[in-house]
Amino acid sequence: MYTLVIYDITDDEVRLRIAQACREVGLARIQKSAFLGIIDSQKRKNLVIKLKRILGSSKGNIQLFTICEADMATREMIGEEIEYEEEGIVFL
Repeated sequence: MYTLVIYDITDDEVRLRIAQACREVGLARIQKSAFLGIIDSQKRKNLVIKLKRILGSSKGNIQLFTICEADMATREMIGEEIEYEEEGIVFL
């Protein structure tokens, strides 16, 4: 199953740690505050635990969605892929 993680975090350090946790489990950045990829249910559970710990009492919101192959097949992308740079690293 695909996992989509979207978030709205105001604290820069917390936001970077959230992004790093998503990358560590194999998710790819698809928008400035969105990651997508295929991970198994155990990795997803571990990610939820880690994200809760990282967010702690900071202001913000993190949402995780599981998306099946059939739903992903109906995804439409409008416009171009955008590169994102974070700490000197460029992400597509």
